[in-house]
Amino acid sequence: MKVLRYSTQIHKWVGLAVGLQVLFWVAGGLVMTAIPIETVRSEHRLKAAAPAALPLDQALPLAEAARLAGVAPARAELKTTQRGPAWVLTPLEGAPVTVAAATGRPFTAMTADEASALAVAAYRGEAAPRPAVLLDQAPKETGREGPIWRVDFNNAERTTFYLSPQTGEVVTRRSAVWRFYDFFWRLHILDFEDGDNFNHPLLIGLTALTLSIVVTGFILLWIRLARDLKTVRAVRAARRKAAL
Repeated sequence: MKVLRYSTQIHKWVGLAVGLQVLFWVAGGLVMTAIPIETVRSEHRLKAAAPAALPLDQALPLAEAARLAGVAPARAELKTTQRGPAWVLTPLEGAPVTVAAATGRPFTAMTADEASALAVAAYRGEAAPRPAVLLDQAPKETGREGPIWRVDFNNAERTTFYLSPQTGEVVTRRSAVWRFYDFFWRLHILDFEDGDNFNHPLLIGLTALTLSIVVTGFILLWIRLARDLKTVRAVRAARRKAAL
């Protein structure tokens, strides 16, 4: 039967070509369902910050802060930070500019000791921190650009806190669990560069090939079940005929 022959050949050779990726998809799915996303994000390692009153008497008016910062903001946010109130000024083009709300100027440079102290204050657990390191360029895993403070903790997950050099806030959390999860996530979507592209030709092509395996598998299953059912009926008919 031509349908059986063609389906068998397609199923066999395409299965051989994409079988490894199907294994990665299944393994990645297992990892992503078995590990709680809260653990991946290290939410259990971050202390809940108590709401703090915003000292408006210490903040310059927006217009004055923007003038001193040399920014014409299209959007502005006044917020409390670990280093005092801050204006976050976002221009129409370019990155947001963060300045001390009291002066309209950038915050003073943060020391390693201060970065460590702020990281410890935000950390939930008993693990000791390693010395804070100021990175000139944020690692790709942070999803950020520019300088950033890194503080590693000696716990089982090897938690890392990344802090803003301006405000001292923990802007990103990473760990060995996150990196393990991220590895399988990249295998799952086949984007090893950025880990966020679902629409590239390789993934689409392999998904289409995998669909052909499923379709031909159903065809083979249907043909074989029909053949087995025909055999069972023939055997029963033979037995009834012999019994007469």
